[in-house]
Amino acid sequence: MRKLTLPAIAALVASPAYAASGPFFSLGNTDFVVLLGFLLFIGVLIYFKVPGMLGGLLDKRAEDIQSELDEARALREEAQTLLASYERKQREVQEQAERIVAHAKQEAELAAEQAKADMANSVERRLAAAESQIASAEASAVKEVRDTAASVAIAVAQDVVAEQTTAANAAKLIDDSIAEVGAKLH
Repeated sequence: MRKLTLPAIAALVASPAYAASGPFFSLGNTDFVVLLGFLLFIGVLIYFKVPGMLGGLLDKRAEDIQSELDEARALREEAQTLLASYERKQREVQEQAERIVAHAKQEAELAAEQAKADMANSVERRLAAAESQIASAEASAVKEVRDTAASVAIAVAQDVVAEQTTAANAAKLIDDSIAEVGAKLH
């Protein structure tokens, strides 16, 4: 079967070459007929101005592509401008955030220093109050000791005076006291 297909293919391929025999400018020559058909086809295309229309379509397509390129270029420039704007805003926001953080740190340091100063003042006030209370307690204790000592001294003096005083001495002391009070009243 293979042997038959190869000559059949060769016969089909070679048959157009056999048709081109004879004089070239006759209608029996297929090459001349194909040439005439091709030239007629080209003539019809030129008559209906197909090359001009194709040129116009190609020019229009080129203009469309150019306008799309210009628009794309403009959009790219706009995008770059917008990107630069956003980057600038981001830097400004970053700087502002850094300033806020620095300000917050300063305020925290000032607040810590103020708290230390307030604590020191509070400790000083409490120490002063404690010292005042201690001094008051000490003065109270000293007064109590003096009062007790005076009471004891009066009691001892009373006992001593009572033992040493006779009726005559007592009368004389009473008279002297009345005279002294009378002198101070006038």
